[in-house]
Amino acid sequence: MPQTVFPAAGTMFTPSGFSPHLASTCSEADPEEEEGPQEARGPGACVADGPPITSASLDTLIQHLVPTADYYPEKAYVFTFLLSARLFISPPELLARLCDTCIKQQQLDQSPMDTAKVRKFGPKILQLLTEWTETFPTDFREEKMVGLFKDIIHRIAPCDEYICPFQAYWKTLNQVLQTLNQKLAAIAQGEESIVKVNASSVSSISDKLVGFKTKPPPIQKDILSICNDPYTLAQQLTHVELREREALSGPDLQYSVFVSQQPCFSEQKKKTTNLEAYVRWFNRLCYLVATEICMPAKKKQRAQVIEFFIDVARECFNIGNFNSLMAIISGMNMSPVSRLKKTWGKAKTAKFFILEHQMDPTGNFYNYRTALRGAVHRSQTANSIREKIVIPFFSLLIKDIYFLNEGCANRLPNGHVHFAKFVELARQVGEFMTWKQIECPFETDRSILHYLHTAPIFSEDGLYLASYESESPENQVEKDRWKALRYDRYQ
Repeated sequence: MPQTVFPAAGTMFTPSGFSPHLASTCSEADPEEEEGPQEARGPGACVADGPPITSASLDTLIQHLVPTADYYPEKAYVFTFLLSARLFISPPELLARLCDTCIKQQQLDQSPMDTAKVRKFGPKILQLLTEWTETFPTDFREEKMVGLFKDIIHRIAPCDEYICPFQAYWKTLNQVLQTLNQKLAAIAQGEESIVKVNASSVSSISDKLVGFKTKPPPIQKDILSICNDPYTLAQQLTHVELREREALSGPDLQYSVFVSQQPCFSEQKKKTTNLEAYVRWFNRLCYLVATEICMPAKKKQRAQVIEFFIDVARECFNIGNFNSLMAIISGMNMSPVSRLKKTWGKAKTAKFFILEHQMDPTGNFYNYRTALRGAVHRSQTANSIREKIVIPFFSLLIKDIYFLNEGCANRLPNGHVHFAKFVELARQVGEFMTWKQIECPFETDRSILHYLHTAPIFSEDGLYLASYESESPENQVEKDRWKALRYDRYQ
């Protein structure tokens, strides 16, 4: 069925991402252990040279992020902390504290500076900030972030510019900022495109098509008149998925479940726009499938459309596009469609039941998760770009993150950050961000994409009305509903 951004309170899923280690940390902690988290080992305490940090104070975690002349945090730690820290501190405030710590530790405000020490430190802080711009570029939409970046480079640049002028910090900084601006421009363009597409999609909802069932006008199109090849349509659906997903960032996934609970996110609600747009696409595809099935006046034509979408769903599965696959199955399982017993009896549905089994929610979507792991393995060992595609069932991913959040507190009773929770969050978000970087290998068919985004679709009432006109109501409840819908339509 169509999805919402936030999981309903009554919906129960076991968070798939919980590892046994994390599950144990989510249980009630021992009071004595809470007094002594693993935070005294110095920089790198959470990486390969020792046991991972499970909890620590925010100040300690920030200290682990700060590079020195002889230390640089592991990439996994940088990603995990930059992703999760925004739950406790805004990115500009974090960067300000990071820079302030660097200035004090390296004595960058002293004259003269220890140039030998700063020359070893400089490349590391530049690497860290560059990594930040590459991983979370939208953090640098704020001028304050760029200003802090420039300030720290301004302090270290004089120590090296006479030794390696061709690799001077300012030159590198300009290259980093140029790349950053290109990324931000591409993100902004993508967001504007999504807004326009969503606007046209919303305006295309219409129940006027119900009146066409007896005699469709020549200008009225259907999906088979636009594309009658299941593989081609599956490719174009993959285009849409990758494009809609491209604008999503790691923080977007966090905002989707934390925004209603964290005071520091009170100003971030608008940042769920990209995520909401992706969910709207899923819902639109559900209703488009249902509309295409309910719209034809003849049973044979409806059965043909059902068989077509079954084949499209199968091709989506083969590609690794599980989000479109679930949307198609959800659309075909909507009540106005599933009640068309005579139509379904005319269609060949063996392949549909196999696909339904793959996406069966039983056992916390066990079959789907098994298929997803197979797609991930194929992606990791791929010999072609096509084999790299992994598009997960997005609503379930959000629910996994939601229940990870619900199952573990952000802070322990002693006030320390529950870092083990955010390591698991980073794993789930990191996988998604890796998958979304894949470029679509299929050629674009603009006529199909235009139809997918703008073709008129029925509302739920319109679907029921079309369904009842295709196959008469079978019981009193359906008869009463049909009567009410017809009455409302002609008022």
